[in-house]
Amino acid sequence: MNQNFFAAVAAAIGCDAEQVLLETDDGKLYTRGDILRESARLAGLLRDAGAVRGDRIAVQVDKSPAALSLYLACLRAGLVYLPLNIAYQRAELAYFLQDARPRVVVCRPESSPLLGELSAGRVEVFTLDHQGRGSLTDAAASLPHEFKTADCATDDLAVIIYTSGTTGRSKGAMVTHRNLLSNARALVDYWGFSDRDVLLHALPVFHIHGLFVANHCALLSGAKLLWHRKFDPVLVLRDLARATVMMGVPTFYTRLLAHPGFGRDACESVRLFISGSAPLQLETFKEFKERSGHSILERYGMSEAGMICSNPLHGERRAGSVGLPLPGVSVRIAQDYDIPVAPGAVGGIQIKGENVFAGYWENPDKTRLEFTDDGYFRTGDLGAFDSDGYLSIVGRAKDLIISGGYNVYPKEIEIALDALPGVMESAVFGIPHADFGEAVAAVLVPKQGVLLDTTAMIVELRKNLANYKVPKQILLVEELPRNAMGKVQKALLRERYAKQITAG
Repeated sequence: MNQNFFAAVAAAIGCDAEQVLLETDDGKLYTRGDILRESARLAGLLRDAGAVRGDRIAVQVDKSPAALSLYLACLRAGLVYLPLNIAYQRAELAYFLQDARPRVVVCRPESSPLLGELSAGRVEVFTLDHQGRGSLTDAAASLPHEFKTADCATDDLAVIIYTSGTTGRSKGAMVTHRNLLSNARALVDYWGFSDRDVLLHALPVFHIHGLFVANHCALLSGAKLLWHRKFDPVLVLRDLARATVMMGVPTFYTRLLAHPGFGRDACESVRLFISGSAPLQLETFKEFKERSGHSILERYGMSEAGMICSNPLHGERRAGSVGLPLPGVSVRIAQDYDIPVAPGAVGGIQIKGENVFAGYWENPDKTRLEFTDDGYFRTGDLGAFDSDGYLSIVGRAKDLIISGGYNVYPKEIEIALDALPGVMESAVFGIPHADFGEAVAAVLVPKQGVLLDTTAMIVELRKNLANYKVPKQILLVEELPRNAMGKVQKALLRERYAKQITAG
C-alpha cells in the first residue's frame, strides 16, 4: 500500500471532483478537481525540470491556492518540500540553499534575481506571485493534468522545516510521510473534523500551523477552506458567519476582540476556535469567552513533531494549559539524567510517537544529542503536568533564569505581571548580575491610554512572589518583538535591553 501522504489526501477529496475545496477572500472558487489537476501539472513540471525522488524543492512564495497545489505536487512526486519564510533575506537564504541543496527553487517574481544569484545557475528557478501567476504556472499550463503518485514508504522524507534558529544556525527538521499522516489523522479525529466543516484559514503557509495543521485537517476530512492571504479583521469577521472552525495565533484573537463588530452574533455558526504557535494570555481567553461564548482551544506543537497536546473538544478547556497528550503521543516531564518527575514538578518536556520527526538534516550528532537513550525527543520546552494530566508550558529551557542558584520560570512572572491593572502584555528575561549570576528583568506593553507606575508594580509583585523572582527593573515599550508566528523573541529582548536595564 502506498504510504505517500498525498495518496491519503487524494482518497479523501477525490470522490467528488466538482465540490468546492477552497474559496479565496476575494471570492475565487477552486474545486477539489482543480487542486488535484493543478498538482498533477506541477508535479510533471518539477519532474521535467530534473527533480527526482528525494530532491528538495525550496519554496519562498506568498500564500495562494497555487502554493497549496505546489506543496501537494511535491508530495505527489516523492519530492521533499522545503518552505521558507517570506521574510528571509540574503544571508539566510544563502545558508538554506547551501545546506539543503535544492534541485528547484520557486520564489516571488521580485526575488528571482537574488535567488538566481545565490543559486549560481546550479538550480532551476521559477516564479509564483500571490495570484498564482508566474513562470511556474505558465510552464505547467500545457502539461497533462494526470500524474501517477510516487510510491513512498512511511519513513520516506516529505518535508524539511527549518527551525527558527534563535540559538545558532537553523536546523532542518526532517518530516516523513508517516509523521504527516499520523498527526493529521489524530487531529481530524480529536477535533471532530468532517466534510461539513468550513475552516477559516488566515495563517501563513511557510510554517507548520498553516501548512500542516490547518491544511491537513481540511484535506483529510473533506472540509472547505476559506482561504485568506493574511489576517484582516474586517474580512475575517465577514467570513466567520460562514465558518465552523477558525485556527489562529493569539494575535488573531486579540485583534478580533479589538473590533467593535465582534460578538456572539458574529460567530454563530462557529463550533471551534483553536489557538497555537504562541502562548494565549489568560485575559484574552477570558475576554473572548465573555464576548463570544466560546472557550478557545489551546494546543501545543512544534516543527519537529507537529501537534503534541491539545485541550479537549468535549470537556474542560483550561486557560493557561495546552491540554492533554494527543492519542498516540507519549509526553513526559523529566529532569537531570532524563528521570521522569511527579505531577506538579517542572522539568523538560520529552515526547515520543509516530508524529516525531526523523532527525535533523545532515546533522546526526545534533540528532543523537536531542534524543534520549529510550527514544524520547527533548523538546527544549519546560513544563509541568497537573493532577488531571493537563500540561502547562512554563518556558524554554534556554529562557530559564537562574538567579542566586534558584530557578526562575519567566511564565510565572509574566502571569503575575499580566494580572496587574493596565498591563496589556509582558515579557520576562534574565540579565547578567555580578552577585546572582542573573537577575530578572521585564518589559511591559501598557493598555492604550494607561500610565503605569513601574515602581509601584514591583512593590505589588513582592507581596505575592519570592524576592528573587521579582524583576529588578521594568521598562515600558510600545510593542514586543515577535517572529512571524507571534512568538516573543526573548533573545532579541536580552540583546536590546541588557544595557538599558540596571540589575541593581
